[in-house]
Amino acid sequence: MKIEQIYTGCLAQGAYYITSNGEAAIIDPLRETKPYLDRLVEDGVTLKYIFETHFHADFVSGHVDLARATKADIVYGPTAKPTFPALVATDMQVFQVGDITLKVIHTPGHTMESSCFLLVDETGKETALFSGDTLFLGDVGRPDLAQKAANLTQEELAGLLYESIYTKLLPLADEVVVYPAHGAGSACGKNMMKETVDTLGNQRKVNYALNQPDKASFIAAVTEGLLPPPAYFGMNVAMNKTGYTAFDQVIQKGLTPLSPEAFELTATANTALILDTRKDTDFVIGFVPQSIHIGLDGDFAPWVGAMIVDVQQPILLVADAGSEEEALTRLSRVGFDNVLGYLEGGIAAWKLAGKDLDTIHQIDSVQFAKEVKLGVSKVIDVRKESEYEAQHVEGAFSKPLAYINTWSKYIPNQHFYLHCAGGYRSLIAASILQARGYRNFTEVAGGFSAISKTNLPTTDFVCQSKLM
Repeated sequence: MKIEQIYTGCLAQGAYYITSNGEAAIIDPLRETKPYLDRLVEDGVTLKYIFETHFHADFVSGHVDLARATKADIVYGPTAKPTFPALVATDMQVFQVGDITLKVIHTPGHTMESSCFLLVDETGKETALFSGDTLFLGDVGRPDLAQKAANLTQEELAGLLYESIYTKLLPLADEVVVYPAHGAGSACGKNMMKETVDTLGNQRKVNYALNQPDKASFIAAVTEGLLPPPAYFGMNVAMNKTGYTAFDQVIQKGLTPLSPEAFELTATANTALILDTRKDTDFVIGFVPQSIHIGLDGDFAPWVGAMIVDVQQPILLVADAGSEEEALTRLSRVGFDNVLGYLEGGIAAWKLAGKDLDTIHQIDSVQFAKEVKLGVSKVIDVRKESEYEAQHVEGAFSKPLAYINTWSKYIPNQHFYLHCAGGYRSLIAASILQARGYRNFTEVAGGFSAISKTNLPTTDFVCQSKLM
């Protein structure tokens, strides 16, 4: 028997590849299936089952394409109603894979169909728990995403989650290894650990949700401080439930090279969003006007979902040469399949064609420290509220990037400075603001990390929320 965790840091997502005596199972696969297919051939095994812990909200699974390519059965837990062929298991149903078995444990709460899979090894020992979004390391799945589908409140779902965890998972042995679907950085939880594998025994000690004295306390603890889910979550659930365009077709369509003239015409004709995925330093000094910048070198896919919102939005890519397919792959993982092509030759070709370029007004932290007048200048910090509350520039306003569509309506008439932790998020914000016509700001390169090394006063005192 072999268990391999395939962890994708950009999505903070764990898929699992399991083999035993010539057969294999894959749990919660990513959208692109070629790596799995190559591995099956390399290992000389047959894929028997594709297990889905639930209808994922934060990414599009590769289950449909993988089943099509291998004829393996897709398995869901009880109450799931996919529109494609799948095995909807009963609670505690057992599936044989080589010399091991995987037992379905129905654990509603995160969603109604949510299920965990308990691996029993060749000796009959309960060895591993693939816990999906029911149990994370340091946290549990958020109980607010399935309210509409289940016609329940988040408190009612949290109550179901309590029963699932405390009556079905916690009775398992301490040495059972927990393999969750997500780790730190995922929007599917609020308190996840950076580690991606742990024992159930250790989770009993360190996971706040597993140390609540009663059900009411559990409900209060897991529903406290939940941030609004990204808007694309519902659309990803629908794609996972009803199916989607084959991954290869999505990539083929997106890899259409467009000359500067064709690129410009396509953008106008389709009201396409121009997405620039290049490095921050390259974007700042010259980009196609109206472009939105989300760099491939950061948490690209989640920020695309949070900022662009509509997965059907037509998109045109500006990317570093050779990175186009990577960008398309990562877009498809979160359901953004409507990429119409990319700028052939990149920004160099755009310039050579005599097209206009735009720039972002940016300064470094040293210049910022010289220019800013605390108590007079407006400073907008687009980090998470928790980051801001820990330490920030004295007098700065907390306006997280995730809520830019709300707070951008109230930005000051006067000039303001914009920063995040290291520059990635503030440049996303800068590109969005500039595309909307705002030019009365300066973005600070290096963000708070660089600013904190200057002599500017910082504080943990929370400033008033109003910008005007």
